[in-house]
Amino acid sequence: MEHEARLKTLTEICVEAGKLALRYFENQNELVIDHKGHQDFVSQADREVEALTRRLLEEAFSDDSIVGEEDAPKEGTSGFTWVIDPIDGTTNFINGIPAWTVVVAGVSDGKTQIGVIHDPCHNETHAAIAGGGATLNGKPLQINDTRTLPEGTVGVGYSGRVESKGIVQLVAALVQEGAMFHRNASGALSLAYVASGRLLGYAEEHMNAWDCLAGQLIVAEAGGEVEAQNADAMIADGGRVIVGTPAVFARLRELSVEAFS
Repeated sequence: MEHEARLKTLTEICVEAGKLALRYFENQNELVIDHKGHQDFVSQADREVEALTRRLLEEAFSDDSIVGEEDAPKEGTSGFTWVIDPIDGTTNFINGIPAWTVVVAGVSDGKTQIGVIHDPCHNETHAAIAGGGATLNGKPLQINDTRTLPEGTVGVGYSGRVESKGIVQLVAALVQEGAMFHRNASGALSLAYVASGRLLGYAEEHMNAWDCLAGQLIVAEAGGEVEAQNADAMIADGGRVIVGTPAVFARLRELSVEAFS
């Protein structure tokens, strides 16, 4: 029951944070944008949305730890950690492309316990609780797609934290396999799309925890397959992410491991 209550509160927080982000998105001329690195941007919206999310989480769960993309970690005493990406898909956000999300995962004992991916532009909220299933706007999700790679589309991701040769090889392998590939510059949104049946799978050589933990849980709880990882290790270092429908996961993992090695 504890995690159900947490998920309800978290969903409300993400929707509230999404309203703030959407106001900035609809008023691009007000955005102050900084350049963190190659194709790595942070906007005033990122910072303010994270600050709001942190404040609401601290008000609701004062003993919990918080790790966010834009601010220093807050140490708690409960053994439960919130992992925040205030705007996943900042490049899309600052260019007026409606493909970005507010993402929060809740972690304890090395496992992701709850996760929310909220898409304010389309008013879609993917959510999951460990052992309790996944939902889209409150309706249960269940992956039952039997299509193979040549019959559908796979999401791929890339960041400057790794060399480009891995993603180049994976895209080539997917094309050779007969699959379509898709990159929308929001890994969390792509993971949500696997859970809701829009993509057959998703692979990225390295993702940070705030980008992927919620989505991995949502895919798993919707009946998809996820390459297993320790959530605490992901918070510390990030890592490889591969998910897919049961029909394609093994082959997608095989192609991805070969490409990323």
